[in-house]
Amino acid sequence: MTDFTLAQILSGLLLATRWTVLLSAITFVLGGLLGLVLLIARISPARWLATLAKLYIEVFQGTPLLMQLFLVFFGLPLIGIDVQPLTAATIGLTLFTSAYLAEIWRGCVEAIPKGQWEASSSLAMSFLEQLRHVILPQAARIAIAPTVGFSVQAIKDTALASIVGFAELTRAGTVISNATFRPFLVYGLVALIYFTLCFPLSWYARRLERKLAWH
Repeated sequence: MTDFTLAQILSGLLLATRWTVLLSAITFVLGGLLGLVLLIARISPARWLATLAKLYIEVFQGTPLLMQLFLVFFGLPLIGIDVQPLTAATIGLTLFTSAYLAEIWRGCVEAIPKGQWEASSSLAMSFLEQLRHVILPQAARIAIAPTVGFSVQAIKDTALASIVGFAELTRAGTVISNATFRPFLVYGLVALIYFTLCFPLSWYARRLERKLAWH
């Protein structure tokens, strides 16, 4: 069929965009929570815990996201766990996101002067108390800009979910392109929608970086 109007094509893409936004939000929140746990483990005085967290981060940063999604989608059924495309995409993207956020936040924690650790230690604070009351509040301010910047990457990474059959924006673009035989128009609109989602976040991240640098 080639008689789709521009409005119909755009409507179909916008409907799929809701799933892209939803998947991005879910994986960013879950990845952030897991990333915080990884951060604490990564900088923990317990060397074995720090080593495990470092290994986790290196594995997920050192392997392609596409392969990770394949392992979740095709691997879990082999051990008796049936997963739907949304579940597989959520798990894969969450694990991937958590590794990057943990490493971003570790850099922000290490930017805090060591004197802050020493001062809080002199007050007989435990490691977790130091993090909660002294270190993380200061690191959070530094982390805002790079975290917002990474959210742009998280949105674009959802495009790979189409490989496991999840009907997000890229997948919908492929289906509509095959139905209309107008790939240039369809994928041009897909790119425009991604740009509309990502540009405000990129602009905000750059603004935050300039503001923090000025302070």
